Amino acid sequence: MSAMNESASERHVPERHISVAGLRAGNSLPLMLLGGMNVLESRELALEVAETYVEVTGRLGIPFVFKASFDKANRSSIHSFRGPGLEKGLEMLAEVKARYDVPIITDVHEPWQAAPVAQVADIIQLPAFLARQTDLVVALAETGAVINIKKPQFLAPHEMRHIIRKCEEAGNDKLLLCERGSSFGYNNLVVDMLGFGDMKQTGYPVFFDVTHSLQRPGGRADSADGRRAQVAELARAGMAVGLAGLFLEAHPDPDNAKCDGPCALPLGRLEPFLAQLKAIDDLVKGFAPLEIA
Repeated sequence: MSAMNESASERHVPERHISVAGLRAGNSLPLMLLGGMNVLESRELALEVAETYVEVTGRLGIPFVFKASFDKANRSSIHSFRGPGLEKGLEMLAEVKARYDVPIITDVHEPWQAAPVAQVADIIQLPAFLARQTDLVVALAETGAVINIKKPQFLAPHEMRHIIRKCEEAGNDKLLLCERGSSFGYNNLVVDMLGFGDMKQTGYPVFFDVTHSLQRPGGRADSADGRRAQVAELARAGMAVGLAGLFLEAHPDPDNAKCDGPCALPLGRLEPFLAQLKAIDDLVKGFAPLEIA
């Protein structure tokens, strides 16, 4: 029996619904958006991006959590922009949260950051490259916050169960799982659509990070390249699986973004983009269950 084929009792786990600041995420529930910008570039830009997301998701009726990073600790170059840092970054995120009454998700890279981040963020993100680091996993779990586990690019979807068990054994089962592409040779990522089903078998809500899945790691001299023009077709494919939600980064001027601009959705295209994905999500989740043995 392969590692993928666990017992039926392990594979057919009841669906879990995770509450986030009054919102609910679940694979059969309406689409939730974890969206924002890659890194906090300035207070003014953060407010502009957040306001656009709040207005668009309000019109479309999409539950929304704002995302931005205070520190990009995994940049290709030591000279790359990293963000405002923990203290100033949390101040900016707290202002967004208060001004727009929106939940916050941000990522941490070191165990000591977990507790202060949990004072502001409703969801703490476990970065893909660090998702097997036990000390970091335990530190996040012990905050009691909802944790968004990014699937490492080098990990098979069914192996996410090991990270899940670390969190559960540390006392936290408020988990979201997030696909962000798998390494396919050098400088390339692909998205395994069957992998979504493998992760859904855990029962936890599964999200699709479509923008990072468009990366070409190391594709530029000192940073990642990307395939922004294909974001809509990849997102539509993912939503057709029937997922808890989408993870998305946008920027008003992607060509001049300080991080991952080649993958970012132009902010001005946010509403038509999300309208298409909501229509697909509504359609797919309106189907009667189709059991195929």
